[in-house]
Amino acid sequence: MHLDQPLSDKEFNELDKFLLSDRTADDCMAMDSLHGFLTALVIGPEEVPLAEWLPHIWGADDDATPKFKTDKEYERIVALIARFMNEIAITFEVAPKEYEPLFCEHEWEGKPVLDGEAWAWGFTEGMALRAEAWEPIYAAPVAPLMRPIYLLGAEEIEEEELTLVDTPLKTHKLTIEIESAIPEIHKFWQPLRKSGVKTVQREEPKVGRNDPCSCGSGKKFKKCCGASEGGED
Repeated sequence: MHLDQPLSDKEFNELDKFLLSDRTADDCMAMDSLHGFLTALVIGPEEVPLAEWLPHIWGADDDATPKFKTDKEYERIVALIARFMNEIAITFEVAPKEYEPLFCEHEWEGKPVLDGEAWAWGFTEGMALRAEAWEPIYAAPVAPLMRPIYLLGAEEIEEEELTLVDTPLKTHKLTIEIESAIPEIHKFWQPLRKSGVKTVQREEPKVGRNDPCSCGSGKKFKKCCGASEGGED
């Protein structure tokens, strides 16, 4: 199972079925909220290690980890999630305009409408893992693009804002706005994105092979502790 391979329909359904099964918590993310969550991690200001973000998929409680039958099943599900995430990352890297959020679709008054609430909630959960790092976008020209995500994804919105999301048609409109906003949000963070891996800087200058060995033997480094690093000249 290669990370660069997109999920097949069968694998997508397998992951979907597991996340909705009775072996996961009631607030475990479904595929649409998971897609939003992973998108925020992929395009956001800073990389987040898998060990940190994975537990948030299962639910809010510390004991929300699913009841996996075997270690192999756990590895299988995590690998599917990692590939789902990598599929998003590759799309943004190769063809960002082809990115499509995974929104719910249903009928309202005989017309198909999109509902991005679950996706936006997942995206908001992903942002929350690096809330401080996301702050600069709210002072940037692209700040208005974040509003539909907030209106559909926030746990609570202001009372006067409720009229903006009180019909399926209004929700549909905000959902469409999210789809067009995501490539621009990605573009904003792309040159600023930081690795989540901290590099360890050498505090002391590197010892030259002809310098006295730092162990205090009086020998040259290359004939003492450095001998195992490349032999004598």
